[in-house]
Amino acid sequence: MARGAPRGAVRRSGALSGAPRAVHGLLACGGVIAVAMVALAFVDVRRRPVLFVIWAIVAGGGYLVALRLLGRLREGENRGLALCLVLGALWRMPLLVQPPQLSSDVYRYVWDGRLQRLGEDPYRLVPDDPAAAALHTPVTRQLNNGWVPSPYPPGAELFFRVVTAVEESARAMKVALALCDALVVLVVLRFLAASGRCLWWSLAYAWNPLIALEGAGNGHVDLLGTLAVIIAAWALGRRWRITAALAFALAVGIKFVPIVLAPLFWRRLRVRDGIAGTALFLALYLPFVHQGGIPLGSLGAYVAEWRFNGPLFAALQPLASPTTLAGLAVLAGLLVAIWARARLSVDSAAAWAWPVATAFALAPSVYPWYLLWLTPFLFTPATRPLAVWTVTILPTYVAVYLERVHGTWGLPWWLVAAEYGAVAAAAMVGLRVARVPDATCAFGVASDPLKRASGRGDR
Repeated sequence: MARGAPRGAVRRSGALSGAPRAVHGLLACGGVIAVAMVALAFVDVRRRPVLFVIWAIVAGGGYLVALRLLGRLREGENRGLALCLVLGALWRMPLLVQPPQLSSDVYRYVWDGRLQRLGEDPYRLVPDDPAAAALHTPVTRQLNNGWVPSPYPPGAELFFRVVTAVEESARAMKVALALCDALVVLVVLRFLAASGRCLWWSLAYAWNPLIALEGAGNGHVDLLGTLAVIIAAWALGRRWRITAALAFALAVGIKFVPIVLAPLFWRRLRVRDGIAGTALFLALYLPFVHQGGIPLGSLGAYVAEWRFNGPLFAALQPLASPTTLAGLAVLAGLLVAIWARARLSVDSAAAWAWPVATAFALAPSVYPWYLLWLTPFLFTPATRPLAVWTVTILPTYVAVYLERVHGTWGLPWWLVAAEYGAVAAAAMVGLRVARVPDATCAFGVASDPLKRASGRGDR
């Protein structure tokens, strides 16, 4: 070794020498995920459930290994990142061109958008109503639960209207939501850069198999809400308060799920920002208000009737009414958000993910696409159990097969136990590493997943 060589330079050189191995490992993981995702695009779970689960586990396993490798990369070592992001985009393509196989919700989206353009109200007109028969198309006849009106908030309804103005098809809806998916990647990159984290952690979102299945594959509107939430988080961290308020209002107007994040905005917004956000939320409802009533559609029926993959709700159901338990889920999420507002910084991934995850854990139904709301924030040890959840929930798609065979919608107890047991195990392991810095950049600022609000960033 040359005399007088700076010690920092030696350490830096050593760090860089290990980077290519990590990049090569990541590319190998990406290849595994790509093969599995392409296979999943052509495997019908209704007829070959075992093969579907095998490929889903392969994709999920590759993703979790990739998360481990991401921690070995350093700031400035971004030469392979664009290739990895392109790879994630490529494995979405076969799913995008295939018809939806895991859910038929997208056909309800087309129906709701079509109704609005015909001057009808999706909160009032029931698809199975004989009077509505002439309004159907071959596409909309494939929708599910036609005995209830639309359950979607007005922000989602207006999105459906805009998309169907271009084309009344599942393909158009999936393409629109795939564009939302791409925008989430871009905003996640900006969020990571603004908070001093390595840009490689964008792969925690871009490579998640659940996102490809539910975005390009099945076109769930939750991706639009996910985009609004990550914009709100990014804008709040940059002190773009009016943008944050409007994005949050839009997110709640798409689905009510992110309402539990409201405490994170306390004293981070000005009064006029809150007024603007509230005004936008109310404006979304104006086209659907009739005779002073608030259009809730089939939301009440959903709480009362829908049950899927919610073991905690099922355990508590003998003790209280469904409405009370649903309120308890929201309250639990709000309490976690209040704690996060007091203890965590504005750019803490845990602050944005765990309140929503807590509400989901107590919800009457936990469908795989619900977890899309968590996916922009899976880049820290504190949210690693939630990343595991997005993988262990993949086998629950076999419910589609079980419904076809047995005529009932549900899951065997052991599958639910395995799903949540793995998440609990990951959480226990996570408690041991909760203070380990995450998303670290070798020559930048390390970002602690449980960083206190008194540190860098807006309180």
